[in-house]
Amino acid sequence: MAEVATTSPAPAPATPAGRAAPPARAARLRAVAGSYGVRLAVVTLVALAAAVGVLTYGNPAPPGSPGFWVIVRSRFASVGTILVVAFCQGVATVVFHTVTNNRILTPSILGFDAMYRVIQTALVFLFGAGTLAATDGLGKIALQSLLMVGVASLLYGWLFTGTRADLHLLLLVGVVLGMGFGSLSTFMQRLLTPSEFDILSARLFGNISVSDASYLPWGALVCVVVGTVLWRRRHVLDVVALGRGTATSLGVRHQREVLLTLVLVAVLISVSTSMVGPMTFFGFVVAMLTYQVVGTSRHAQTLPMVVAVASATLLLAYLVLRHVFYAGGLVSVIIELGGGLVFLVHLLRKGLR
Repeated sequence: MAEVATTSPAPAPATPAGRAAPPARAARLRAVAGSYGVRLAVVTLVALAAAVGVLTYGNPAPPGSPGFWVIVRSRFASVGTILVVAFCQGVATVVFHTVTNNRILTPSILGFDAMYRVIQTALVFLFGAGTLAATDGLGKIALQSLLMVGVASLLYGWLFTGTRADLHLLLLVGVVLGMGFGSLSTFMQRLLTPSEFDILSARLFGNISVSDASYLPWGALVCVVVGTVLWRRRHVLDVVALGRGTATSLGVRHQREVLLTLVLVAVLISVSTSMVGPMTFFGFVVAMLTYQVVGTSRHAQTLPMVVAVASATLLLAYLVLRHVFYAGGLVSVIIELGGGLVFLVHLLRKGLR
């Protein structure tokens, strides 16, 4: 019988391990990348729609008239502040989860909120309630931020340069300092007059409605610089998330990377807290939403998504509470209430990890 000539198929491309790469894997990767792009685009469009709503909803002037644009420009400060705060809180929480390898913890555990409270309380306690208004301005905001970052840097440097460098020790020290600052604030508040305490209480809650447009340029500059540094190190952060032993075996200086990341987290949280006040659970909520939407821990995907999710969440909350229910001052209160409930539910369901 005559032999039938056959053509052998071309060999599949080999992987570094010498095995043929499954063709379905590339298809799955393309599908995941495509779905991520769609989800990021949808969340970004929601944020843009909410921003347009904040700028234009309830504008009494006819659209397109000079008065209409005057009111729109006056609302740009609130939108800009929301974007800066959303970036700071969302990015800081995600990278903090990375270096601590724990999604329950938030940057507020390091005592930044308590430090802000003790600074504001000490000003009223020592110099009177009028000092808060008299010292308002870019200088005070910059000084508060530098003080918070300076204390954090000294703390991190002391704990990470010694022979007993331990992240858990750092977190424990942060908790103790937060409790100490909180107790000191409470003690000074009990010695204030009722009128001074009332004025101080208004400053101890985050309030986007009283944002100052003069703070936005330097806040945006900090976001751009820190965001650029973190984005360029996104692949290093992926390795750090694997743990100290694995990261060290892969050639990453784990201690150095954790120290640098914590300092950048301190910068972001200090900027956010100085601009609008403490927001303890907002970063936790948007980080949890981001993990659910993205479905991966890769920072190339989580960092852009958390900015979009945080912006959309805060803009929608501000739009509804400020322009629908006329309760703009309750934005942070409602977010903190909802965030605290989400935190408790997550803690009960998932445990301490």
